[in-house]
Amino acid sequence: MAGAGITRLVVLLSVFSTLFLSSSAQTCNSYSFTGNQAFTNCMDLPVLSSFLHWNYDQSTGKLQMAYRHTAVSSNTWVSWAINPDSLSRAMPGAQALVAVPQSGGAPSVYTSPIQGYQTSLAQGNLSYEVTGLTASYQNNEMIIFATWSLPTTTTKINQVWQAGPVSGTTLGPHSTSDSANLNSKSALDLVSGQSQSGGGSSSNLRKRNVHGVLNAVSWGILMPTGAIIARYLKVFKSADPAWFYLHVTCQTSAYIVGVAGWGTGLKLGSESVGITRNPHRNIGIALFCLGTLQVFALLLRPKKDHKFRLYWNIYHHSIGYAVIVLSIINIYEGFEILQKDDWKKAYTGVIIALGAIAISLEAYTWYYVLKIKRSENKVPYGANGNRANGYGSSAV
Repeated sequence: MAGAGITRLVVLLSVFSTLFLSSSAQTCNSYSFTGNQAFTNCMDLPVLSSFLHWNYDQSTGKLQMAYRHTAVSSNTWVSWAINPDSLSRAMPGAQALVAVPQSGGAPSVYTSPIQGYQTSLAQGNLSYEVTGLTASYQNNEMIIFATWSLPTTTTKINQVWQAGPVSGTTLGPHSTSDSANLNSKSALDLVSGQSQSGGGSSSNLRKRNVHGVLNAVSWGILMPTGAIIARYLKVFKSADPAWFYLHVTCQTSAYIVGVAGWGTGLKLGSESVGITRNPHRNIGIALFCLGTLQVFALLLRPKKDHKFRLYWNIYHHSIGYAVIVLSIINIYEGFEILQKDDWKKAYTGVIIALGAIAISLEAYTWYYVLKIKRSENKVPYGANGNRANGYGSSAV
């Protein structure tokens, strides 16, 4: 009896394991449509848990397709589109099919021509004729069916697919920070079935990473290090004038590298039309302006005994500390955009280390300065009880 029970248990586990593995490994080829619908071509789209199935008759230009999007919640819209103009700027000009789950029955599905990045996915006619537009929503899977009438010369299309939030009856914008949403586009050969991802996505990611590294190292590490050198090393006479040259070298290097990082940010902005990072961009512009003012202020630095030197020092220190605070804030803003939690943790460690060094030096320099002042206030006496320098002796 015990052996039979174990056998049944093993069989059940085997069945469940087989079902689990088969569902985990599901591809477009393993999917079967209801209603005897069949498609000769299909592809697993690289992002957003999506699949495309299609039949294409080039002689008539008829593209019969089914777009499947899995893991769709009831408050998420999905869309599949053809962009006849451009793949690099996928949204403007896209001719989209949009589907939205409904609480009381079949999902709402309609056509939407997209004019620009700031779109509300309003319903409208497309530049292509679309017939047989329907949608189904079951088990958190949305499927859009349609037949497109394309020019008979068409062999390749630029496809774009997306998903975004729904609040009430309002369709919200899709994420502009998630790499899946940014890379949901490809060029598709309808005849051969070959697909090529949107050119420039990996290049843009590399540029974003370079932008982040340059600015974190320059504004976020070199700049505070230069301030620490100036504040604490100049207390020691033996470090004069070495501290000044170290300070200038550190801050100048930070500015040069920072300008390079700022330039990559401008390039990224020009290539990402419609994607705005207002706080990050505005703080970056302010940092560049303040940093440039510091460089020019160095050229106008008065001598130590000049009557305006005090005011210059106040200006120089105020701008410098403002740059450091804004830099740290903006670097964390950048990490949020890049979604680099490991970079954020590493930079936090660097900031903690710099803060610990600054606190230690602050304590030690105060001790050192007070010690020097106490020693200067002590005036030695001569062997006869008079002050060694002659002061305090009576006139004869």
